Amino acid sequence: MRTLNKNIIAGLVMAAVALVTDGCTKRSELDPQTLSNFSPDNTLNSPAAFKAALEAMNANVRIEFFGDSAPMLTESIFTDSGVEGTTDKTTPAQDLNVRITPTANLDSDDYNKIGRYWYIWWSGVHYANTVISRIDNAKWPTQAARNAVLGAAYFHRAYCYYRLTHQFGDVPLILKEETGVVTNYFSTQRIVILKQMKTDMELAVTYLTDGVDKGEVSKGAAYHLLAKIDLALGLFDDAITATTAVINGPYHLMTSRFGIVASDATRNVIWDLHRPDNKSLANNTEALYNVIDRESLEGAYDHGSQIMRNIVPMWHNGSILTPINHKPGIVDAVTAQYPLTLWYGRGIGRARATSYATQAIWKNAGGDLRHAPGNWMNMTDLVFNNPDLNNSAKPDYDPSEYGQHLTQWTDADAKVPGKVFKNGPADSIRAWFSWPHYKVFVNPGGGNTAIDKWWTPPRGTNTDWYVFRLAETYLLRAEAYVWKGQTAQAMADLNVVRARAQATLLTDPSQVNIGTILDERQRELYWEEPRKTELTRIAFIFAQTGIPAYNGKTYNVASFSTNNFFYDRIMEKNDFYRNPNVVTNSGNHFTISPYHVLWPIPQADINLNVNGHINQNKGYSGSESNVAPLDKVQ
Repeated sequence: MRTLNKNIIAGLVMAAVALVTDGCTKRSELDPQTLSNFSPDNTLNSPAAFKAALEAMNANVRIEFFGDSAPMLTESIFTDSGVEGTTDKTTPAQDLNVRITPTANLDSDDYNKIGRYWYIWWSGVHYANTVISRIDNAKWPTQAARNAVLGAAYFHRAYCYYRLTHQFGDVPLILKEETGVVTNYFSTQRIVILKQMKTDMELAVTYLTDGVDKGEVSKGAAYHLLAKIDLALGLFDDAITATTAVINGPYHLMTSRFGIVASDATRNVIWDLHRPDNKSLANNTEALYNVIDRESLEGAYDHGSQIMRNIVPMWHNGSILTPINHKPGIVDAVTAQYPLTLWYGRGIGRARATSYATQAIWKNAGGDLRHAPGNWMNMTDLVFNNPDLNNSAKPDYDPSEYGQHLTQWTDADAKVPGKVFKNGPADSIRAWFSWPHYKVFVNPGGGNTAIDKWWTPPRGTNTDWYVFRLAETYLLRAEAYVWKGQTAQAMADLNVVRARAQATLLTDPSQVNIGTILDERQRELYWEEPRKTELTRIAFIFAQTGIPAYNGKTYNVASFSTNNFFYDRIMEKNDFYRNPNVVTNSGNHFTISPYHVLWPIPQADINLNVNGHINQNKGYSGSESNVAPLDKVQ
């Protein structure tokens, strides 16, 4: 097994240190023979070495957000908010019923990153276990210094298991350092794992402190993660207690202008909040846990963020035609009179948002800053910039169209994703949709249009990224109140987040439900929350508790793989998966099934576990051989 077996060797934490010192961030780049030259006994023997190991764990979390076709893209396509938008290849994860199998390619830019998640979370578990096991190998200046490192290691282990149990379900539970190859793993019940993580995090919050450097694990981040685990366990009062500890702590929503462009009167606090240069400022009191990504930082991820490449529509490929003569209206330009590429980034439309995410949740948005002009981009905000339009030597082009805004599709047309339009893009899946410019615009120098080596063409660059921030803490507490039926309190927390965005405040508690929570999460946390993970967690809560959903249905654990809220929510909101007539240029249809609530465990890793039994998730080949998972900590 690539991570569970092959890389559980003496010296594993030196792999973590290598991530920091050698710039290596992907498990496929680690050389077991090289690692075997190191011994944790000789290496993890000082506070500085343990700190380096924690930095490697932070780097491991960072992998999710960065690079081309970042793993976060795979999370987003298993949700109500988006699909894989690549239309010129047959390999992307669009027809999920066909593409997502235990033996498929699960770790490729051109397929999906399910396998990458599997590897990075196990790497995090093993780094954390080694630190936890060897915490007393160093001479610590104080007990508090020791405990802070131990608490951070507990946090990382719990974070990885929180993600594993909501991506893959029942998985092996490993709580100690392993110094040799192991081939006798058994799956453990998800609930058993989460209970153990709750125990660990209740200790971690007593060890950790606030006021740490950005990029380090704070007490607020630990309480935030504890709240997610409490929710997953159905312990709603505990979740309220944990989130309240954060909200009543030293953290506050950023409601006033701050940071690098605070003097620019054309911008607002939402723009400030998501500037790369502002995320880790000392006076940013909203950030609970960031991952740090700077070109000057050893181990910085290859090319940093490429979020603009992945999320911005592919409007530059000649498919958007002018309304009069039906000529290509937009070119990929950084120096023309209208350098759209420089202003908005050069996208290829991999992360194609749904009409739910780009339209439905913004109806009657009013003054919501998250959807305000300048923060949110519609295709009709762009202009035709093809110089041929303004070239007298091109008589078949109409100069009156140069610099004019793109033509708006009719409402009837817009309801048919994938349709070819006479005066719209030939590829409407990939080239025509709106996006949150404030969230994804990652440029060098916080507004300086100079192009750095990773910004040619403009696709993103190195940037810090929020993993947890206080706005989500309010939304988690609101969710806990909804589960308890205390919708007035839930509405109050929702309104704290909405008030900062200058959105219209909610006034009717009877209309607040889990759908309301999910809508607000989508508005606030796009490309920050792992939405598939959170949808699966919510689906499990409905199944575990039997609480009726807003759609009138109830669910249970016994039929979870065939009847769950996850699938029903996606089919309710995702206009690609529910429309069998949508087809890409390469001939792919968009399909999803209830069993995709959990991803397949890579079959190769199951096969290597020759002396144990790792269960496959129901719905996938191999699940017929499942055995009862362990029901207690071994």
